[in-house]
Amino acid sequence: MSWRASVLSIFPEMFPGPLALSLAGRALENGLWSLEPIDIRAFATDRHRSVDDTPAGGGPGMVMKPDVLARALDACGRHDRPRLLMSPRGVPLTQDRVEAWAQGSGLVIVCGRFEGVDERVIAARGLEEVSVGDYVLSGGEIAALAVLDACVRLLPGVMGKEASGAEESFAAALLEYPQYTRPQVWEDRAIPDVLVSGDHAKIAAFRRSEAERLTRERRPDLWAAYLDRIRRSTTNR
Repeated sequence: MSWRASVLSIFPEMFPGPLALSLAGRALENGLWSLEPIDIRAFATDRHRSVDDTPAGGGPGMVMKPDVLARALDACGRHDRPRLLMSPRGVPLTQDRVEAWAQGSGLVIVCGRFEGVDERVIAARGLEEVSVGDYVLSGGEIAALAVLDACVRLLPGVMGKEASGAEESFAAALLEYPQYTRPQVWEDRAIPDVLVSGDHAKIAAFRRSEAERLTRERRPDLWAAYLDRIRRSTTNR
């Protein structure tokens, strides 16, 4: 059975969107995964197909109704797929979480809109809130596309070379090292000599050094976690 994604949105026409192209698109055509966009409005019971209402206690904006969203979720059936709610207050997305989801049977993703989702349906349906960054989008659809793309590319048979996934950013808790290709000299800038030396040990050492440098300079949080991992590994020997 292929990896299955169900996405609940008031704009289901946004899917597959960019997921119909490149690696994800070819994998979708080849049946390596499946995508089911679900229109939340289809589960509204009034003639206006309302999915939101004013916030209890007052305040600006609107809140997604728990009864309508619960019916949409229940229509996905009983399964062991994680149920995610894309939300800026969620737990930050990491490569480790993506890898775990990719090894499962798929995902159910709720795309929030308006001021948010009624807290009761989050608790009642066991939604796991996930954030793709410390910023606010108009809705969860773009965030859901990012999650799905990150997962799908890790499915068996999607990427051409297994090494492609093993040597990129976050795979070793570091940012990826700089990449170069021909021409060897471009605008007076040359590819580092070590990369054209043919010495694979020196190339590996250079790439590791550059990955560490970039992580230290750009992501102090990842660098601290990387050093902690090394310390714990040394202590446990």
